[in-house]
Amino acid sequence: MEIYWYLTAPDGHQPWAASGSRQVNYAYFQQVARAVDHLGFTGALLATGAHDPWILGASLIPYTERMKFLIAIQPGLISPTLLAKMAVTFNQFSKGRVLLNVVSGDKNTLGAYGMHLDHDARYDLSDEFLQVLRPLLNQENVSFKGEHLDIENARLALSNGGYPPPPLWFGGSSEAAQEVAAKHIDTYLSWGETPPQAAEKIAQVRARADKHLRQLRYGIRLYVIVRETDELAWQAVDALYASMDDSAIAARQHLARGSDSVGQSRMSALHNDQKPADPRELEIYPGLWAGIGLVRPGPGTAIVGSPETVERTLRAYQQAGVEVFILSGFPLLEEAYRFSELVMPRLSLTPPDDAAKNTFTWGNLWDRPVRSGDPAQ
Repeated sequence: MEIYWYLTAPDGHQPWAASGSRQVNYAYFQQVARAVDHLGFTGALLATGAHDPWILGASLIPYTERMKFLIAIQPGLISPTLLAKMAVTFNQFSKGRVLLNVVSGDKNTLGAYGMHLDHDARYDLSDEFLQVLRPLLNQENVSFKGEHLDIENARLALSNGGYPPPPLWFGGSSEAAQEVAAKHIDTYLSWGETPPQAAEKIAQVRARADKHLRQLRYGIRLYVIVRETDELAWQAVDALYASMDDSAIAARQHLARGSDSVGQSRMSALHNDQKPADPRELEIYPGLWAGIGLVRPGPGTAIVGSPETVERTLRAYQQAGVEVFILSGFPLLEEAYRFSELVMPRLSLTPPDDAAKNTFTWGNLWDRPVRSGDPAQ
């Protein structure tokens, strides 16, 4: 099992409202990145959003030592040759810590960048893009002519510096997306569906990958609301739910309206744009709550509960075939610490190589042994 965190705005205790949003600036990104780096997370997703993920990620390399950067890329908005050059440069400078998350996007967001392809055409473009990108990352010569791309005799001057080429990650629920993943991708991602739904989709993608004689890993993007007990966790849900007013829900509906994303449709179906009086009515699987999707476009499902409950839900996903989890909470910084302290010790994750035992109490703080009853306590 690998656990990634999230490193993208917005953030705060209730970031769907201005009053609940936190200022997210460079200093704050440094704080979260350092937390991810030393708390034992494998890495963090730098998704599409207000900040450019490449510039953000590159700027954080000096502040981290082991954290992997899963950086979103969008075919059609950049040449695959230039993207390969950027990725290999990042790979060298970070000592092999970059991963590429290929995002085909939807028409609601890509039109602002001058890209106006329909759903299946975007995945055709992604297919061509990856046919060029993968061999370039592997230091191969590439000439390619397709419907969308025409690449003449490309080969990077820069190597990966002895590090493995950046792996390719990808998400998409449509048949067109699954076929692209089966042909090209190393790790296939889903948004927060239930373990049975995830198992069904993984089986579909695995069957497609088998036809191409390929094996993939599988991951999922989820929120997590963990407290010392189930009761306290659901009390935290109650507080979040109370802040989800009609304007926040309408804003999410406006963003999703007209989207041609199959993944977004599957997320919306988990709550049907309805806010019942009791938030527990949106518990779609034991310990899995779809309420965040009312106010957040994209992945909007949270694991809710005590450390035991959260572990049990993660294990259910493991049984479904999920190996990689991309998690987050509100706010990112505090919840990274909470998850690392309450849940990570239960998961038997490999600790950092240089993890020092620097845990102190008033009983072991002093530079001499302290006996029970010693006045120094």
